[in-house]
Amino acid sequence: MTTDIQNQRTLLGHPIGLFILFLTEMWERFSFYGMKALLIFYLVKYHLFSDDAGNLLVGSYAALVYAMPVIGGYLADKYLGFRKAVTFGGILLVLGHMGMAYEGNSATEMASGEIVRDEAALQIFYFSLSLIIMGVGFLKANISSIVGELYHRGDARRDSGFTIFYMGINLGSALATIVCSWLGETYGWSYGFGAAGFGMVLGLITFVSGKKYFYGKAEPKDEALLKRRSPIGLNNEITIYVSAIAGIFVVWQMVQNHSVVEALLMIAGAASLVYIGWYAFTKAGKVYRDRLFALTILIIFSVIFWALFEQAYTSLNLFADRALDRETSLFGEIQAGAFLSLNAVFIILFAPVFAWLWIKLAKINLNPNAAVKFAIGLLFVGIGFGALVLGGSVSGEGKVAIIWLVLAYLFHTWGELCLSPVGLSYVTKLSPGKIVGFMMGVWFLATAGSEYIASLLANLASVDTTAGVANDLAVAKTSYMDLFESLFYTGLIFGVILLILSPFIRKMMHGVDKDDTPEEDVAN
Repeated sequence: MTTDIQNQRTLLGHPIGLFILFLTEMWERFSFYGMKALLIFYLVKYHLFSDDAGNLLVGSYAALVYAMPVIGGYLADKYLGFRKAVTFGGILLVLGHMGMAYEGNSATEMASGEIVRDEAALQIFYFSLSLIIMGVGFLKANISSIVGELYHRGDARRDSGFTIFYMGINLGSALATIVCSWLGETYGWSYGFGAAGFGMVLGLITFVSGKKYFYGKAEPKDEALLKRRSPIGLNNEITIYVSAIAGIFVVWQMVQNHSVVEALLMIAGAASLVYIGWYAFTKAGKVYRDRLFALTILIIFSVIFWALFEQAYTSLNLFADRALDRETSLFGEIQAGAFLSLNAVFIILFAPVFAWLWIKLAKINLNPNAAVKFAIGLLFVGIGFGALVLGGSVSGEGKVAIIWLVLAYLFHTWGELCLSPVGLSYVTKLSPGKIVGFMMGVWFLATAGSEYIASLLANLASVDTTAGVANDLAVAKTSYMDLFESLFYTGLIFGVILLILSPFIRKMMHGVDKDDTPEEDVAN
């Protein structure tokens, strides 16, 4: 069933389908962030991984999670359509989170210093991660692409719609990092991971039951192609599902080999750039060629932003556990993982403000272009680390006060609101319609690279521990402060560079913010 986008039923001025996607993403992100909040602590405290090994595993996992949407986006564009891809991904995610609820036996350190781990439990853990990685690959880019399909080109509500959608992500994250962290560290890891899995079940049910509100916009573009027989004798749809299941076993091994992940990220990034260049020069006219290049520049700068921002689940999480004074008179000792909810809570509070601000500025022709918003985001993330450095300097020899971490997350959140929902929106604006799913995948591939880079940066602040507890507070604190100071300068420098480049990037966009013309000047 199809209908004109402008005639869709609306709620609060937006298509009802947006709120179905809002709830789906809320519960999917509840499962994702709930598990991710526990991951580094589960590794260093339960399986007794070193900081370096734990950071690299988190980085490899997160990199694969964000790289896989390149493939998922392509398969949805060409074969499955967005709805089928999201549904299949949701099923894999449910299975993966069910596996994460099995924790096995904790590791023990022998008198000789040798660490004995439950290898069977670790393999189940790695396989569960691979199910989640493949599931996110089919779901993440494609659910964002459905949001873009709900609005016509040039619709002023698009940025606002993506910001509302982004609120769903962070509502799920806020709930997850509080609930799952508390359950995991208080009652047992299986309870925290199990709660995350329950959230994914709710997300899948919501999406399947609300498909009618997508008005056919998320269906396969060519049903005949989907049913056509593949070289292995099955139709293309079944072939994709079978290949994905086989791919899970490949990812199972990759997540345990960080050097392989690093090499594949470099290859995938280079291949994506080659494909973008080929498409720009052979399939697109001048307008969309320039727009693709403008989008590529923005994506490259987003790598820098996310490499800084994603310290949250490694160095910032461990800093909160080891060097932050978490004792409060009102709540007692706060779990370190619970501070991750600050980012999501601030987004819930400020996302409506930013959504209103962009629309208000657009009405008076003062809405900053995407490059300027990205630059502001980089400046904010750098300032956030500056707040932590200041907090460390005024804390003397003791632990750092909570307020400084709160301020860091506040600035990081403002930076995220300037960059992430705007970035998602501009991927759908600047991409030719035939490759919007692929370009959404490239956006997440860039995030994948930054996730791995973030883990390498976090290793600069690795410290000696016993069962995950720092052996020397002063050494740990100095290590974290040195890293945060470097990240402070990195954010400021690249933010200024992008501000300088912003007029040139804006020119390459060819007035896309006011473009309500049909598709593009893409060649047949």
